Amino acid sequence: MQKFTIVDGLVAPLDRANVDTDAIIPKQFLKSIQRTGFGPNLFDEWRYLDHGEPGMDNSKRPLNPDFVLNEARYQGASVLLTRKNFGCGSSREHAPWALEQYGFRAIIAPSFADIFFNNCFKNGVLPIVLNEVQVDQLFNEVRAFPGFRLVIDLEAQTVSTVNGSQSYAFNVDPFRKYCLLNGLDDIGLTLRNEQKIRSFEEQHLARFPWLSNTIQP
Repeated sequence: MQKFTIVDGLVAPLDRANVDTDAIIPKQFLKSIQRTGFGPNLFDEWRYLDHGEPGMDNSKRPLNPDFVLNEARYQGASVLLTRKNFGCGSSREHAPWALEQYGFRAIIAPSFADIFFNNCFKNGVLPIVLNEVQVDQLFNEVRAFPGFRLVIDLEAQTVSTVNGSQSYAFNVDPFRKYCLLNGLDDIGLTLRNEQKIRSFEEQHLARFPWLSNTIQP
């Protein structure tokens, strides 16, 4: 998992509340057994004018000119600004996969659905809760200033404008913060104890050799 320390990123505004996981990555794309390739289908039903299916050449699909992420000024955005209850609906880890693979490193909203919120941390995406007044202020800034960027400092737990004129503090669980700063997902955390696990397995098989799958001559 990619480490998250400081992100200086272009902000894209998604001015919608209660965005569910089926909007983030529609159900037909969950057929894939891979963990990659979901970025082009992020917000698929809003982003394109036709119906998307796995395996389609997205470069040839008609884009919806009215969808915010298709606007030229938001290309390359790595910070998503949105409204309350983002990520509601069914539980699917594909949602943060799609957001991260599109290029978003952080999402700012007044609230998130619990399961989605947890899945973001496990996949290198930082969900930041700011109050509705602060989120309104940021929406106004994004609309007023093309190229509006924010600097997100996870160690300091701050969201700031590039010139430092505005800064907002946010809360984050210490353990989740540690994992993001060090790029540790659940597998990475487990592998820190790889030698201990290997030693245990060797000792266990020595005591109970019939558990081994090795075929003896």
